[in-house]
Amino acid sequence: MPMQTPFAPSALSAPSTPSPDSRLDVAGDLLALLRDTTTEPRPDPQLEALALAVAADLPVLLWGEPGIGKTAALTQLAASLDLPLTTVIASVHEPSDFSGLPIIGDDPAEKGVPMAPPDWAVRLVRAGRGLLFLDELSTAPPAVQAALLRLVLERRVGALRLPPDVRIVAAANPRSSAADGWELSPPLANRFVHLQWTHDHEVVVRGLGGTWPEATLPHLDRDKLPEAVAFARRAVCGLLSARPALVHRLPSGETRRGGPWPSPRSWDMALSLVAFATAAGSSRAVLSELVRGTVGDGPGLELLATLDRMDLPDPETLLADPAGAELPARGDLRQAVLDGVVAAVRARPEKSRWDAAWELLVRALDTGAPDLVVVPATTLASLRREDWDVPAAIERLAGAVSLSRKADAAAVRANARAEAEAAAKARR
Repeated sequence: MPMQTPFAPSALSAPSTPSPDSRLDVAGDLLALLRDTTTEPRPDPQLEALALAVAADLPVLLWGEPGIGKTAALTQLAASLDLPLTTVIASVHEPSDFSGLPIIGDDPAEKGVPMAPPDWAVRLVRAGRGLLFLDELSTAPPAVQAALLRLVLERRVGALRLPPDVRIVAAANPRSSAADGWELSPPLANRFVHLQWTHDHEVVVRGLGGTWPEATLPHLDRDKLPEAVAFARRAVCGLLSARPALVHRLPSGETRRGGPWPSPRSWDMALSLVAFATAAGSSRAVLSELVRGTVGDGPGLELLATLDRMDLPDPETLLADPAGAELPARGDLRQAVLDGVVAAVRARPEKSRWDAAWELLVRALDTGAPDLVVVPATTLASLRREDWDVPAAIERLAGAVSLSRKADAAAVRANARAEAEAAAKARR
């Protein structure tokens, strides 16, 4: 066999060129590394509010500008709950896709025309569980929104009923930033818990670094369930008994009608959310997101105030043991407690109760802001009977009352002087 020289054609090998498939494989490896993220337990009120509403089996609507992570949050929540995620873009479907497609059977005169469900609904029924994500809801025209009413409330698609373990979450952009957006119809809006979705720059920065907040269902304390239900019913029923006008209040503006507003349906949802938040020990921030997103800002804030008052100690308990009284740390709640104590003494004026109230005011002076005792002390002093001795505690409170009045008088004089100087400058 002849020897080959170094310059023989067979000795010259062409440079190896990666095939297109291997280049895509490398690109895939890089994409996998970029997608390799983890989660960590991190306080996130809006994420906790979403998880709590999903646990309560209430339809949720996330409002937020494009690109702030609504879809990513839903994907992460579905993965953490091990629920298959089914995404339906509402605006690209026809009304019949949600109300069902008419299919003529063998004997329509006897059996009628059945309404066949779409394939995504059939898949959810076969799975028995899942998270249905209705995206771009604010770009759905009115006819499609009308077809969604039964799906959102009754979980029916045509003749098919979705399983109980299917949760519904929707997302929408404000009309100003939606692609050919529409306002939500009042009937559809009133079926959702509305959550405003915003971005936290610290969460985004840490997430881009590879660690996102963990979305998990809250832990519900089984022992607290009956107490939580009773607490929620007492709060909502107490508020609506005192404020019957709040039972149903349809907003006048079209934009506000597309958001949360009070109705018997939304109050029922608010009651459920208060019970779930109580059983889970959720923070006030989470509870505020939920109730305001269900019945609106005004009624929601009134419900929060009612819940705060329900947690206040009973004035009679405080009067019975003023030395061991625990007063709220928050100034507005402490003021409400002291006012309640004075009101209780006014309702049943007795020397021992009057003295106990002064002891409570001294305790409030020693443990909080002095200005909080000014009005209760002044009112309590006016309740004194002629045969009641003045307790020594009044002398300790007299300085605080006098100082507060002097400060108020000085503020009035300063305001009057500023107004006079402004008027003098205007005349020049």
